[in-house]
Amino acid sequence: MDLGLKDKVVIVGGASKGIGRATALAFAKEGAKVVICARNPELLDQAAREMQGETGAEVLAVAGDLAQAEAAERLVDETVAKFGTVHVLVPNTGGPPLGGFGDMDDAAWEQAFALNFLSTVRLIRKALPYMQQQRWGRIVSVMSMSVKEPLDGLILSNGVRPAVVGMAKTLSREVGKYNITVNTVLPGRILTDRLTGALAIRAEKAGISLEQALEEGGKDVPLGRIGEPLEMANGIVFLASEAASYITGTSLQIDGGAVRGLL
Repeated sequence: MDLGLKDKVVIVGGASKGIGRATALAFAKEGAKVVICARNPELLDQAAREMQGETGAEVLAVAGDLAQAEAAERLVDETVAKFGTVHVLVPNTGGPPLGGFGDMDDAAWEQAFALNFLSTVRLIRKALPYMQQQRWGRIVSVMSMSVKEPLDGLILSNGVRPAVVGMAKTLSREVGKYNITVNTVLPGRILTDRLTGALAIRAEKAGISLEQALEEGGKDVPLGRIGEPLEMANGIVFLASEAASYITGTSLQIDGGAVRGLL
């Protein structure tokens, strides 16, 4: 299937590793012009070089902390300076710290809000005029299955991420007339550094190996395993494609069936 992404200009946040990197690589393989962002410039530059070497695609690396307004604006500005526009935006950042309600002060809540909500809003606000002008755009935010089924020990994520989905659903109704779709993907247990770190802590407490913890971590998933970043990337790329032209305002969980809810 031709996904219609060749020469499209794509911005992917959090793209030096994990879901973001797998997503950027998947777009590059489709022939898109890819702009990647992450906080660590060394890891980001390495990721860009490897993507270019593997796919031959044009890949621009723009380092920055997307929790900061300046970084979000600069990311879009440098994208437009290089490629002239933005077709696809994938707002993606790391998750806020683990912990319960009693562990979090105002600063922790404000940082989580900036990291996951404001970063998404700022990127969209900056990129949207280009999509409206060309009457074509795709926005696919990366949140968490906790939007549909809150997870213990993730009070910040459970509290902030649903706000992004509410904003995205409302925005999808405003910008549909410009042929712009707005969707959200909700990863379940995906093999990222964040999940590996959490499982390592669990393994140490339980006196088992990390390998055992990884195996145990997938047992209550209906598909029986933890997902791979590429499996997330494939869903994101599809939602950004011409093939998904009539899908908007949705929240798609990619979780191996872990969420128990009907909707």
